[in-house]
Amino acid sequence: MAAPATTLVRLETAIFDPWSTLRDFEQTHDMGDGRSGAAAVFVGTMRDFNAGDGVRRLFLEHYPGMTERELERIADEAVERWPVNACLIVHRVGLIVPGEPIVLTAAWSAHRNAGFDACRHLIEALKHRAPFWKREDLANGEQRWVSENTPA
Repeated sequence: MAAPATTLVRLETAIFDPWSTLRDFEQTHDMGDGRSGAAAVFVGTMRDFNAGDGVRRLFLEHYPGMTERELERIADEAVERWPVNACLIVHRVGLIVPGEPIVLTAAWSAHRNAGFDACRHLIEALKHRAPFWKREDLANGEQRWVSENTPA
């Protein structure tokens, strides 16, 4: 019988290093045990532009508890739909400046297709369903709320 899949969801208020986060997750959850032949990873980084305007910084708000529950549902869906050994979602909240990582999603599986598909599900479902509210501080000094996601 296969071991149950591991899922971890975490919100971060401080800048994080996606690569050391992945390494820590793999070591902590024994991902080097030979079960996973693939790890698919997506790292989203804040751009200094959006919708044709320069952006100096972004403030990401969330509803504590509700946001984590939705992210956990998304990770659980990936585990149910694909034969993955683990899923990881790390997302920033609070003040973010261009160049900083915003989101990390990863899926470990025996084969690459399941890992790619699960990782794509994690980021796409997150972008469309997770309750985050984004306020941009534009280069021209104005502020605005982001009303829609950018295309994939």
